[in-house]
Amino acid sequence: MKSQNICGRHAPFAGMQKIGLVCCSNGLPVSAAAELEQTQCILAGCGIQTVCSAQLYAKDGVRSGSAAQRAQALMALYRDPDIDAIFDVSGGDIANEILPYLDFGVIAAAKNHLGKRKILWGYSDLTVLLNAIYSQTGNAGILYQIRHFVPERMQSLFSFRYSFVQGNEMSGIVVGGNIRCLLKLAGTKYFPDLHGAILLLEARSGMQPQMIAYLSQMQQMGVFEQVNGILLGTFMQMEREDQRIEPLVRQFAGQLPIAKTGDIGHAADSAAIVIGEHMHLSV
Repeated sequence: MKSQNICGRHAPFAGMQKIGLVCCSNGLPVSAAAELEQTQCILAGCGIQTVCSAQLYAKDGVRSGSAAQRAQALMALYRDPDIDAIFDVSGGDIANEILPYLDFGVIAAAKNHLGKRKILWGYSDLTVLLNAIYSQTGNAGILYQIRHFVPERMQSLFSFRYSFVQGNEMSGIVVGGNIRCLLKLAGTKYFPDLHGAILLLEARSGMQPQMIAYLSQMQQMGVFEQVNGILLGTFMQMEREDQRIEPLVRQFAGQLPIAKTGDIGHAADSAAIVIGEHMHLSV
């Protein structure tokens, strides 16, 4: 088991003064308000002010607003020079609905008060936006749910342990995230370039039948002929039932290097990882 730590380059929240909170996927239930307020208090203790989007809580089924409204809320934070980073506090199913309403030119050019690119953080269904933004702008994003943050993780947020299932080394730009949500981009202009990439895959739900379906689709898309390796995060439902994803992936991925970590995924103590940045893993 080896550990990857890129905290030196990505000290959590370094230089941030004000951040925006959005909800691009399923709206939060009103019952989540207290938890979100606690997160805001924790961030305030780190010296970070939070600005909340008007579209946070579900009010039209699972939507916190129309696709256009949710996209406008996100774009307003990209356009605001006082906002240093954007954190999506949602997850679920409907993030891809807002893609046609985004201005990727504005996203590509957006800078924070330090003159650095403005980064979007989010997990689960936000896999859709992180990979779409990377494919359309080249901007990196961070797979992480800010509602899980505790100050004790400050120095190890980007640190994760891993071991190799097969092979002993892989290098490339990290793309991917939640396997189900990544495949929503298949066949669209938003799907990331996988040539020479490290493909990150993880899942909250789904058992062997669903994973066979997802991996079959990737195989038929030629994914495993393009990437340099696969990094597997947690597959929560499978692992709760004592099922392992590794043998299935080996069946579809051939001789590709495959590494496994229990530190990236949907768990509350999961590490953060940068989508759209180069990484090297080795035994």
